[in-house]
Amino acid sequence: MLRKIITISLVLVFTATMAQNNTGYWQQHVDYEMEIDFDAGSYQYDGEQKLVYSNNSPDTLSRVFYHMYFNAFQPNSEMDIRSRTIKDPDGRVKDRISKLSEDEIGFMRPKSLKQDGKPLNYELVGTVLEVELDQPILPGESTTFMMEFKGQVPVQIRRSGRNNAEGVELSMTQWYPKMAEYDFEGWHADPYIGREFHGVWGDFDVKITIDKDFILGGTGYIQNPNEVGYGYEDEGVKVKRRGKKLTWHFVAPNVHDFTWAADKEYIHDQITGTDGTTLHFLYKDNEDIKENWKKLQSKTSDLLDYFNEHIGDYPYDQYSVIQGGDGGMEYAMCTLITGERKFGSLVGVTAHEMAHAWFQHILATDEAQHEWMDEGFTSYISGQAMNEIMDQNEENPTAGSYRGYVSLANSGYEQPQTTHADRYQYNQAYGISAYSKGAVFLAQLGYLIGEENLSKTLNRYFDDWKFKHPTPNDFIRVAEKVSGAELSWYLNDWTRTTNTIDYSVKDVSTESQNTIITLERIGLTPMPLEVKVSYEGGTSETYYIPLRIMRWEKPEAGKVVEDWAWAYPTYELNIPTKRFSIEKIEIDPSGLMADVNRENNVKVMNE
Repeated sequence: MLRKIITISLVLVFTATMAQNNTGYWQQHVDYEMEIDFDAGSYQYDGEQKLVYSNNSPDTLSRVFYHMYFNAFQPNSEMDIRSRTIKDPDGRVKDRISKLSEDEIGFMRPKSLKQDGKPLNYELVGTVLEVELDQPILPGESTTFMMEFKGQVPVQIRRSGRNNAEGVELSMTQWYPKMAEYDFEGWHADPYIGREFHGVWGDFDVKITIDKDFILGGTGYIQNPNEVGYGYEDEGVKVKRRGKKLTWHFVAPNVHDFTWAADKEYIHDQITGTDGTTLHFLYKDNEDIKENWKKLQSKTSDLLDYFNEHIGDYPYDQYSVIQGGDGGMEYAMCTLITGERKFGSLVGVTAHEMAHAWFQHILATDEAQHEWMDEGFTSYISGQAMNEIMDQNEENPTAGSYRGYVSLANSGYEQPQTTHADRYQYNQAYGISAYSKGAVFLAQLGYLIGEENLSKTLNRYFDDWKFKHPTPNDFIRVAEKVSGAELSWYLNDWTRTTNTIDYSVKDVSTESQNTIITLERIGLTPMPLEVKVSYEGGTSETYYIPLRIMRWEKPEAGKVVEDWAWAYPTYELNIPTKRFSIEKIEIDPSGLMADVNRENNVKVMNE
């Protein structure tokens, strides 16, 4: 553990000197100490939280905001109303929140809140606690908040909850008062309506007192394994029993969330990955799933190796795959997944959620504004990993994402990827935009700059931005530095507009000793083109038409011809007439360009 914690600390030392968004980079810091006493009979808990907040910004802060997520699970909450008014509600939510009784709802309520010992005025507004400070927090200063709070775990509906469909008793995600993020854009105090999260980096020290029959797992390193019987070597001091309860003590260095799950019937297995990371598996003692969960363990180790190589080294000493929740959701050092699945599905959901450990819990993008950076990048890399680890042998593992994106682009319901995650008109449009279009962004970047440069870009992006909050501009600048290509146009067209790519073979004519192929740009988004010309007798050659605004040519893409400036709607490709006549002309034979109408990409002669 020591080596990785030291590495994390060194990263923090250099954080303030890095550059982001054309300003000096900075980020806030929080340290949590929390103790909760859980009553399994009522599913309620009392908590005490000490939060040390360090203001590393250049701004003076006169107020702060906490997320109180469990309040979303109450009739007439914003999550409830949104689910009942959107045209395609999440099937897990629908109108279920509106039907919760008082003992089934979730809630999180402050009982007292002080700043450096002085009581504060605050107002609980839905899932956000608005707090007026006794003393402003000046740049470079820290302050300490002490809160007493009470919570009730809702019936499992979305991510968090009790007694999920597979019988897991407690999926404790978004369970504590969580300080909102403040960055160069200001406060990110978004209400919890349905989407995902943004958090402040910090260290967590958490003690959970709960009935002794429960087995827990989640974020952080257990400090008293012998006391709770968790199967670790003895690493820490024991704590006192409280009657029929035990206190589980966890610490987690440099994370932006803390999650745990608990059940009385968990089986707990652990293996050691080739990099030394301890992999924990907690799943129900159910004969129907045991074999798959045992087989999953070696595949998880393989996934860890793949992501270490293709993104960067996993910095923590453990990762846990835990049965719980309502599908699959990533958290710091762990994931909660439903476990009653076929083996391929079990590996697939683990691959996706585990990849989030890199793209969301180490590269912590704002999922309300840039959800495609997390979900899309995760979908891309987990698809690549599954293709290799499960021997799928797909020529393009992202082909399904291309189909999803093209369907959305042609539907008339697409919104720009700059749309706030809660503001999509349709859930399906959000999902395709975040997952499919986000994955295509990376795969198509490989088409633009080459697979080798894409691989180098991912590695450097991770190295440059781990334990920070990168934005889309930060990523594309890394890609430019790695490749040498100008790429701001790509980021702009792909993520900030709904412009599409559509090229066609418009006409073919012969003049003297040349064949003239007239190509047409129909869509507004430009691309460099690779055009394959096939001849009678089975020979072919590929021509590469650079895009002028890229100011760059992709190596070994084909015979390089004159570049194409975006403003010109057509382009004439002149090729010498061959001894063999042309059989077929095809734009983008690789299929890695997300052309929304591929039917006009191919011209078969003599038809």
